[in-house]
Amino acid sequence: MFYIQAKQIAKKYGSRSVVKDVNFKVDKNEKIAVIGPNGAGKTTTLEILVGLRSYDEGEVVHWSSSYKEHIGVQLQSVPFFPGLTALENLRLFSAFYKKKLTKEEARELLVKCQIVDAKDTEASKLSGGQQKRLAIATALVHDPELVFLDEPTAALDPRSRISTHNLINQLFLEGKTIVFTTHDMDEVVKLATRVVMIDDGRVITEGNPVQLCKEHRVNDLEQLYLKLTDHSFHPIEC
Repeated sequence: MFYIQAKQIAKKYGSRSVVKDVNFKVDKNEKIAVIGPNGAGKTTTLEILVGLRSYDEGEVVHWSSSYKEHIGVQLQSVPFFPGLTALENLRLFSAFYKKKLTKEEARELLVKCQIVDAKDTEASKLSGGQQKRLAIATALVHDPELVFLDEPTAALDPRSRISTHNLINQLFLEGKTIVFTTHDMDEVVKLATRVVMIDDGRVITEGNPVQLCKEHRVNDLEQLYLKLTDHSFHPIEC
């Protein structure tokens, strides 16, 4: 079963092509790492897949007409509501999905995302790492089947990074499909069942990370990344 299938999607801003004929399929029970240089088109591609951004060409097929109700999305920047605590923000986000989250359910989710100690702190006053963990919690309030995480461990300290890795693996074991972006190749090797590498708006390779390294005769994923993205022009990502 597939969740999303994108067929030759393309996106332009004026005369600048950001996404170019991308084919991208998300199957059930995967942990997909989307990697590539800054400005390669990763975020734009993911935003198109989840319905947050329009596309100019191609086709995107979702498994359900109500797919947005079953997708959780953690963006790099989440506009939390000013004056509300982490707990209050979480309960408000749940209302957007027509789900009434009790205080105890919200607390359990904050525990799961390692931010319960800051539940009564105004969200805007949380540290960058705490805001990232709260953003992940807001993506999970409606118990989605498919979860998109945009650089979920960026700005996190080593302990919080490990906790986030454990959370991603736990979600996977619970039956959720995970799609995430990262610049940490070690993280990809630890977590991903499949890698999709995007450069200059195109998918340049995809597959199991270990197999890809064997196919390209390199020792590790970092070497593969450097080899395949060498001498490329990288437009600014939107």
